[in-house]
Order: sequence, then structure tokens, then C-alpha cells
Amino acid sequence: MMPKFSLKNKVAIITGGGSGIGKAISKTFAAQGAFVHILDFNKKNGSTTVREIQENKHLAKFHFCDVSNQKSVVNVIQDIRKENRIDILVNNAGIAHIGNIENTEEADLDRLYSINIKGVYHCIKACIGHFKNQKKGVILNMASIASSVGIDDRFAYSMTKGAVLTMTYSVAKDYVHDGIRCNCISPARVHTPFVDGFIKENYPDNIDAVFDKLSKTQPIGRMGKPDEIANLALYLCSDEAGFITGTDFPIDGGFIKLNG
Repeated sequence: MMPKFSLKNKVAIITGGGSGIGKAISKTFAAQGAFVHILDFNKKNGSTTVREIQENKHLAKFHFCDVSNQKSVVNVIQDIRKENRIDILVNNAGIAHIGNIENTEEADLDRLYSINIKGVYHCIKACIGHFKNQKKGVILNMASIASSVGIDDRFAYSMTKGAVLTMTYSVAKDYVHDGIRCNCISPARVHTPFVDGFIKENYPDNIDAVFDKLSKTQPIGRMGKPDEIANLALYLCSDEAGFITGTDFPIDGGFIKLNG
């Protein structure tokens, strides 16, 4: 009997899979039997994660990819298709920005749009025909609590993550009869190297106090862990979640419902 949440014989593409939440998803999926293709702009992070996965006798391959560039995405997807079918696409790659509309420049907006929105569009568009042909496929997008509630000084970031949320709904609706499921995850603040780097760079003399303040933003009293996000991603991409599509899943320590 196949263990629950097994991804044995599945092929998964994970963008931004070399670090943070993406790395946790990549390692979790590989441990559950998937052949993981990591698409990342950072060659060092991507290659390191693949090496760590392979050291545990699991299957993974790194592909350098700029998700903001459609040609780059199409070429990588075509290369993967020459060797494997594709069962799962996880659109995790994304960048952050801090600021309200007054201190968000046009260049900031364009940069976030090109990665957080167009990157998701490019990857789904490159895979959707393949999913239609095989009459099955799972798409999981990384949204955010900022997709659905107001967050201070997150104007551009919230805009892009709101688009990820509505893209999820649209794709799920358009392709439900093609055997394609599309959902998204909306994390609150997650403790990743990005968070540590941000605090160190902006609050070098007050690291502990700022970390504690950011942790308490979540009513549960701490930040999320990358593995916790990865475990939810695993469930949503597994066959056990076969009845779930067109849904956003907050994983937020009570942020949305308990911060009233």
C-alpha cells in the first residue's frame, strides 16, 4: 500500500527552489519520491540544494532560469520535457519590497511585476498545454496574506501577490475540466535567511528586539517555519488532495482571522 502523501514517480518543477521556502519544498518533495527540477536564478543556491537532495539518495536537477524572461522559461521547460513528463508545478519564485505608494518608484513596480506576476504567468503558460494533453496536472502558487488583507508598507508586494491569488482562481476555473488543479498558499511571515538578512541590514543594533517584534506579528507568537509551508505544499500537490482546486490556503499563525 502506497504511504499517504507519496510523490513517488511524480515529476515536480519548483521555481526559486534553491533557498528559503522553495528549498524546503524541494527537499520535502524529493524525500517523498518526486524527481525535483529546481529552477532558480541563483546558481549557487540551486546547485547546493540539488547536491543536498542527491546526498540523501533522492532525485533532483538544477536549471538556471530567469522566470521573468519567457524565453528562458520556455527553453527550460522544453529541456525537462525531453527527459520527463511534468506532474507538478510550484510557482514559488518571488521578491519582496517595502514601501507605500509614495516611496515606490516605477522601477520597483516593474521589477516586482516582472518576477512575481509575469514569472508565474510564464511558468503556467509553458506547462499548461502539457497538462492538458495528459489530462492531469497540479499547479501550486505562492501567494501571501498580503493578497487578501492590508499590510503596512507593502504596496507593490501586495499588488503582485493579489494578482497571484486571482490568477490561481482564473486558472482553476478555466482548466477544471482538463484534470488540472490549481491552488495557492498564503503564508504570513516565515523565518528564512531573507528575514535574518533584512533585520541584520536594517536594524544591526537591535536584531533581537526586531526579530521578537516581527515574530509577535502573528497571534501564535512566532514566525512560520519553511518546513511547515512545505508540508502544506506536499499535501496540496499529492493525490490525497485530488478534490481541492481553486482555493487559497492561509498558513499564518492566526494573522488574518485573529488580528481584528
